[in-house]
Amino acid sequence: MAQEKRHPVDPLRHHRENGWDYRGRAIYHFTLPVEGRYPLFGTLEGESAETAFVMLNAFGRRVYQMIDGLAEFYAARGVALKMLAQKVMPDHVHLVIQVLEPLPQSIGAVVRGFKSGCTKVYKEMFVGGGGWATRGGSGGENAAEMHGNRGKNATEMHGSGGENAAEMHANSGENAVENFFQVDNQFHDMIAQMGKNFARIFASRGSIWQQDPAHYHERILHAPGQLRRMIDYVKDNPRRLWLKTHNPDLFKLHRHTEVAALQFTSLGNHFLLDWPDRQMVEMSRIATPQEVQKCLLATLAAAHNGTVTYTAAISEGEKLVARTLREQGFPLVVLLNDGFPKEGSPHEHYYKPGGVYFEACAKGQLLLLEPTDQAFLDPAIQSAVEATLRHKAEARHLAYTPIPVTSQRYRFVALNEMANRIINT
Repeated sequence: MAQEKRHPVDPLRHHRENGWDYRGRAIYHFTLPVEGRYPLFGTLEGESAETAFVMLNAFGRRVYQMIDGLAEFYAARGVALKMLAQKVMPDHVHLVIQVLEPLPQSIGAVVRGFKSGCTKVYKEMFVGGGGWATRGGSGGENAAEMHGNRGKNATEMHGSGGENAAEMHANSGENAVENFFQVDNQFHDMIAQMGKNFARIFASRGSIWQQDPAHYHERILHAPGQLRRMIDYVKDNPRRLWLKTHNPDLFKLHRHTEVAALQFTSLGNHFLLDWPDRQMVEMSRIATPQEVQKCLLATLAAAHNGTVTYTAAISEGEKLVARTLREQGFPLVVLLNDGFPKEGSPHEHYYKPGGVYFEACAKGQLLLLEPTDQAFLDPAIQSAVEATLRHKAEARHLAYTPIPVTSQRYRFVALNEMANRIINT
């Protein structure tokens, strides 16, 4: 196989669209992370995933109020926006904004203005008022309130108060507040130290937001039904965070997972690798509906009998089978091509799979495997891929031509060859 340099793809890269007019009418979903993902806005509370909610602190409530008044603020300046959904999480903010009329500047100016406003409020509350950033960690009342001190100020920080607070603190109350502050000194000291570390970062950078030349992570909503899914996703954030927090092993990236003498990055339930009964789903892109249905029924029958299914989920038929298995709660191992943040990426420690993959991971029903470059270069895998591609060419009465190991075609065939090797090991 021919070889060429491969540039890894970060799945959490910024979704800038070439040729897109960022001043025009559109709907955007923005995710704005705090520097170092420090829980600057509050804490996650709740006894279960279904009752999870974010208890905002004083600063978090100010940020919430700024979001709540964002459309009105810009309307007074002749800019027509509508806030379709928002969620202030402990360490990041979600905004779903609709641009109703063409903007005088890019939508990025709105986002940067909001971020600057939040930083300004932080300075007013915790720097200009004598907080840690100006007093080397001693702090005044605001700093104590912000970074975990107990007492009257800390309790008031998590109180109710006002219509916005009532909405923000649904499911909270006096017991939740009392329980939250019944923590031991060691935990309290850890929170205080985290606050001091963030204050030092802020003092050097002057911004509360994650350092990023693009200023924000954005997604433009195009497809029918995408808006409803995105709004549901934003509202569902506390539940998802609760699941991830309480199932850390299922959401931890493992960079050096060896399976069948191949190296993978992995995430999910690794016990699925030890399951003795395995099957593989591989279907051509030109498979007929009848062939797809036959494969689906056979796969489901085996899954009912306790077989773990492996697939690269590339063709439409494979995707249908994988989706059906997930929906019915059967265990699944999926081999990915560029599915995870690259090693050393700032997103690496905060990554979580999206959508249905997240739910399956939380239930222990899924394992995701992304081969390393070394796995794709494995001599036996290269030989198997070449044999497969040669056979396909001969079946169509075509001459076989070697392809680069970094091409998409090679990589997709290689994923299936790796799955075959795993289930037969």
